[in-house]
Amino acid sequence: MYDVIVVGGGHAGIEASLAPSRMGLKTLLVTSNINNIGSMPCNTSIGGPAKGIIVREIDALGGQMSKTADKTYLQMKMLNTAKGPGVQSLRAQADKKAYPRYMQKVVKEQENLDLIEGMVEDLVIEDQTVKGVILDDGTTYLSKTVILTTGTYLKAEILVGHSKHASGPDQQKESKFLSGKLKDYGFRIQRLKTGTPPRVEINSIDYSKTSLQPGTDAKLAFSFTTDEYVPIEKQTPCYLTYTNETTHKIIHDNLEKCAMYSGLVKGIGPRYCPSIEDKVVKFSDKPQHQIFLEPESKEMNSIYVQGFSTSMPHDIQEQMIRTLPGLENCTILKYAYAIEYDAIDPLQLWPSLETKVIKNLFTAGQINGTSGYEEAAGQGLMAGINATLKVRNEAPLVLKRDEAYIGVMIDDLVTKGTKEPYRMLTSRAEYRLLIRHDNADERL
Repeated sequence: MYDVIVVGGGHAGIEASLAPSRMGLKTLLVTSNINNIGSMPCNTSIGGPAKGIIVREIDALGGQMSKTADKTYLQMKMLNTAKGPGVQSLRAQADKKAYPRYMQKVVKEQENLDLIEGMVEDLVIEDQTVKGVILDDGTTYLSKTVILTTGTYLKAEILVGHSKHASGPDQQKESKFLSGKLKDYGFRIQRLKTGTPPRVEINSIDYSKTSLQPGTDAKLAFSFTTDEYVPIEKQTPCYLTYTNETTHKIIHDNLEKCAMYSGLVKGIGPRYCPSIEDKVVKFSDKPQHQIFLEPESKEMNSIYVQGFSTSMPHDIQEQMIRTLPGLENCTILKYAYAIEYDAIDPLQLWPSLETKVIKNLFTAGQINGTSGYEEAAGQGLMAGINATLKVRNEAPLVLKRDEAYIGVMIDDLVTKGTKEPYRMLTSRAEYRLLIRHDNADERL
């Protein structure tokens, strides 16, 4: 019998399992692939506007994301330095190989935390109270509380052009049955969509046609405990290029071929992280859009083409990307795709992230309709803390809107709900002059 079982080893699942185990509870983390714990299937960055403040709050509350980001970054940059402290935020270009490797070491070495590989197919429910989980091979694990952090895996489908197939991110095995079981238990299920851009070979780009984007020359860190920094001369630079009229014409001429506009996509995509075709259509007055070229790892030869997410067929992707200055002769290592998945209606959650439908069942991350690693980790940490407090028969920890961005996010989710992947923005926080990057430790 466990105190807490966490389902899923993404950014929410890591924090959700570390919190109770560090608080002395017997915890089990169940994930479909142990080697994917802490993986970054989309952008290899941590932080950014509002998100960076969430990471500082995670650190102030004892979480892990901040420390791991500080140990594995390629570049560290303070954003919005020309503006006031209320909107300044830290962003790290993380190492896609080093970050999950570090996270896996932390999880495997954590006291009170067991780790097993398996696919959770159903829950053990008695009197509207969760009692454990059932794996696809029939194995049952019992627990006082369960936290679901299933990411984008619930009935996940990859979409490119007019084709789609069942798959999780990066061709991982999808969760076929769990969301159907949740619906049977009374949860309202919604279909959401996100996507990822192409990756191109690092030496196939003409960087002379792009603009250098270095990190910030200062000792910067997410964690208040960090005392080692990568000097600016050893940080890996990013680069900036732009779309143009030719790019936009190819997109307009082929809209009916992309999954987004062909009718194939049923889920609602993220308004604040749209595909390039969505940007071109909705902002038709803009002659160009920023495209950032970001290295993925010191151990890889790939560049992440940030801002160029698309669900166009592969041949159209090749035409589009080679209109970008510097990428005329680029080699595509991995094509872009969209992914659809099931999520629950977060209005069915208490502010503690315990569900109103099933007692002692908590949910965190993209299953709650959010987007982003940081939003997921913040929820995972709070779900882990509150599952622990529930086991101890103590009152839940609920952060208010004037105390933390994490509090704003959870309050938004449980009182307003969301019909699209929710992204944390500084504009959502009424008290952003108070809940800043530089005072997270004092606040929390």
